[in-house]
Amino acid sequence: MELTHQYIERFSGKVCNEPLFGDRLIRWLYHPVREKAPQLFQLLTGQRSSQLLGFFNYDLALASRIFGNQRFLREAGVDLEECLASLEELDTARKVFERKIDYDLYRPMPEDEQAVVSPADARVIVGSLDEVSSVQIKGKFFAYEELLGKQNRQWLDVFQSGDFAIFRLTPDKYHYNHTPVAGKVVDYYEIDGSYHSCNPQAIVTEATPFSKNRRVVTIFDTDVPGGSGVGQVAMLEVVALMIGGIDQCYSRRSYDDPQPIRVGMFVERGCPKSLYRPGSSTDVLLFEPGRVAFAGDLLNNRLRQDVNSRFSVGFKNPLVETDIRVRSLLATADKQDYLFI
Repeated sequence: MELTHQYIERFSGKVCNEPLFGDRLIRWLYHPVREKAPQLFQLLTGQRSSQLLGFFNYDLALASRIFGNQRFLREAGVDLEECLASLEELDTARKVFERKIDYDLYRPMPEDEQAVVSPADARVIVGSLDEVSSVQIKGKFFAYEELLGKQNRQWLDVFQSGDFAIFRLTPDKYHYNHTPVAGKVVDYYEIDGSYHSCNPQAIVTEATPFSKNRRVVTIFDTDVPGGSGVGQVAMLEVVALMIGGIDQCYSRRSYDDPQPIRVGMFVERGCPKSLYRPGSSTDVLLFEPGRVAFAGDLLNNRLRQDVNSRFSVGFKNPLVETDIRVRSLLATADKQDYLFI
């Protein structure tokens, strides 16, 4: 019997079933292959195998005919009205997954300039590195000492006992990441690693995949003129199975004049920052202790016991994701008199 994975749709409060793309393959890979053929498992979660899987799924003519049509767009929940390209232009799988949208119209931001916004259309879990239940979450999703790179002791000290948010992008999602805060880029680096899947089964089975996968780390200082005023913020863009790469393409207006991220540049909140090419992937945000308060609905949803989440089974505690839209409210500044549930 296959276990359903459910999440909560944020604005309606509806409990939804997630269609897990390639679920049987992932469960096979992360159970019998991982246990009985570890060398094959390591090979299949390497860069070359991941890119080949991406090619077969998104670039072959057959895949394009299957995925690049109107039926797939609607079944995957792609809103054609928000896309800048026409239906006729979205004629391949890759074009669907790398689509651009009218985000000013369809993904408005909170008016509060200090509000932290979601970096992606994703399923999110929030928590504190200093909270007992979140330590259990941390021990499964990532190993903190490895997440930012052991050589970067400075940042490990800055975010120690702080707060985190994990954003899981499913293959059907809009795959541009946006800046969650306004501020100055004070560090930017890449960490090499594997290409583990972000399917819930893989996360539960393969301990700390987000600190094992290849990832890009950007550190923002928001305590600068024009910044969001929520301290230092780390944004990690984590590759996953079938991701060919992460293109850094920051644009202040729409998708015009894309620029690579570099140390010293100032970024505005809610702007396109990067693009995953293509597949499923993950963003992680880290905050300094006491600088932000997560939206209450995200915290409350995480503890719902009436939702069939694979994470709840894997972690032995209620652990439910909320479907969140890019540029929507994630957290507010300052956490005075605030306690995690």
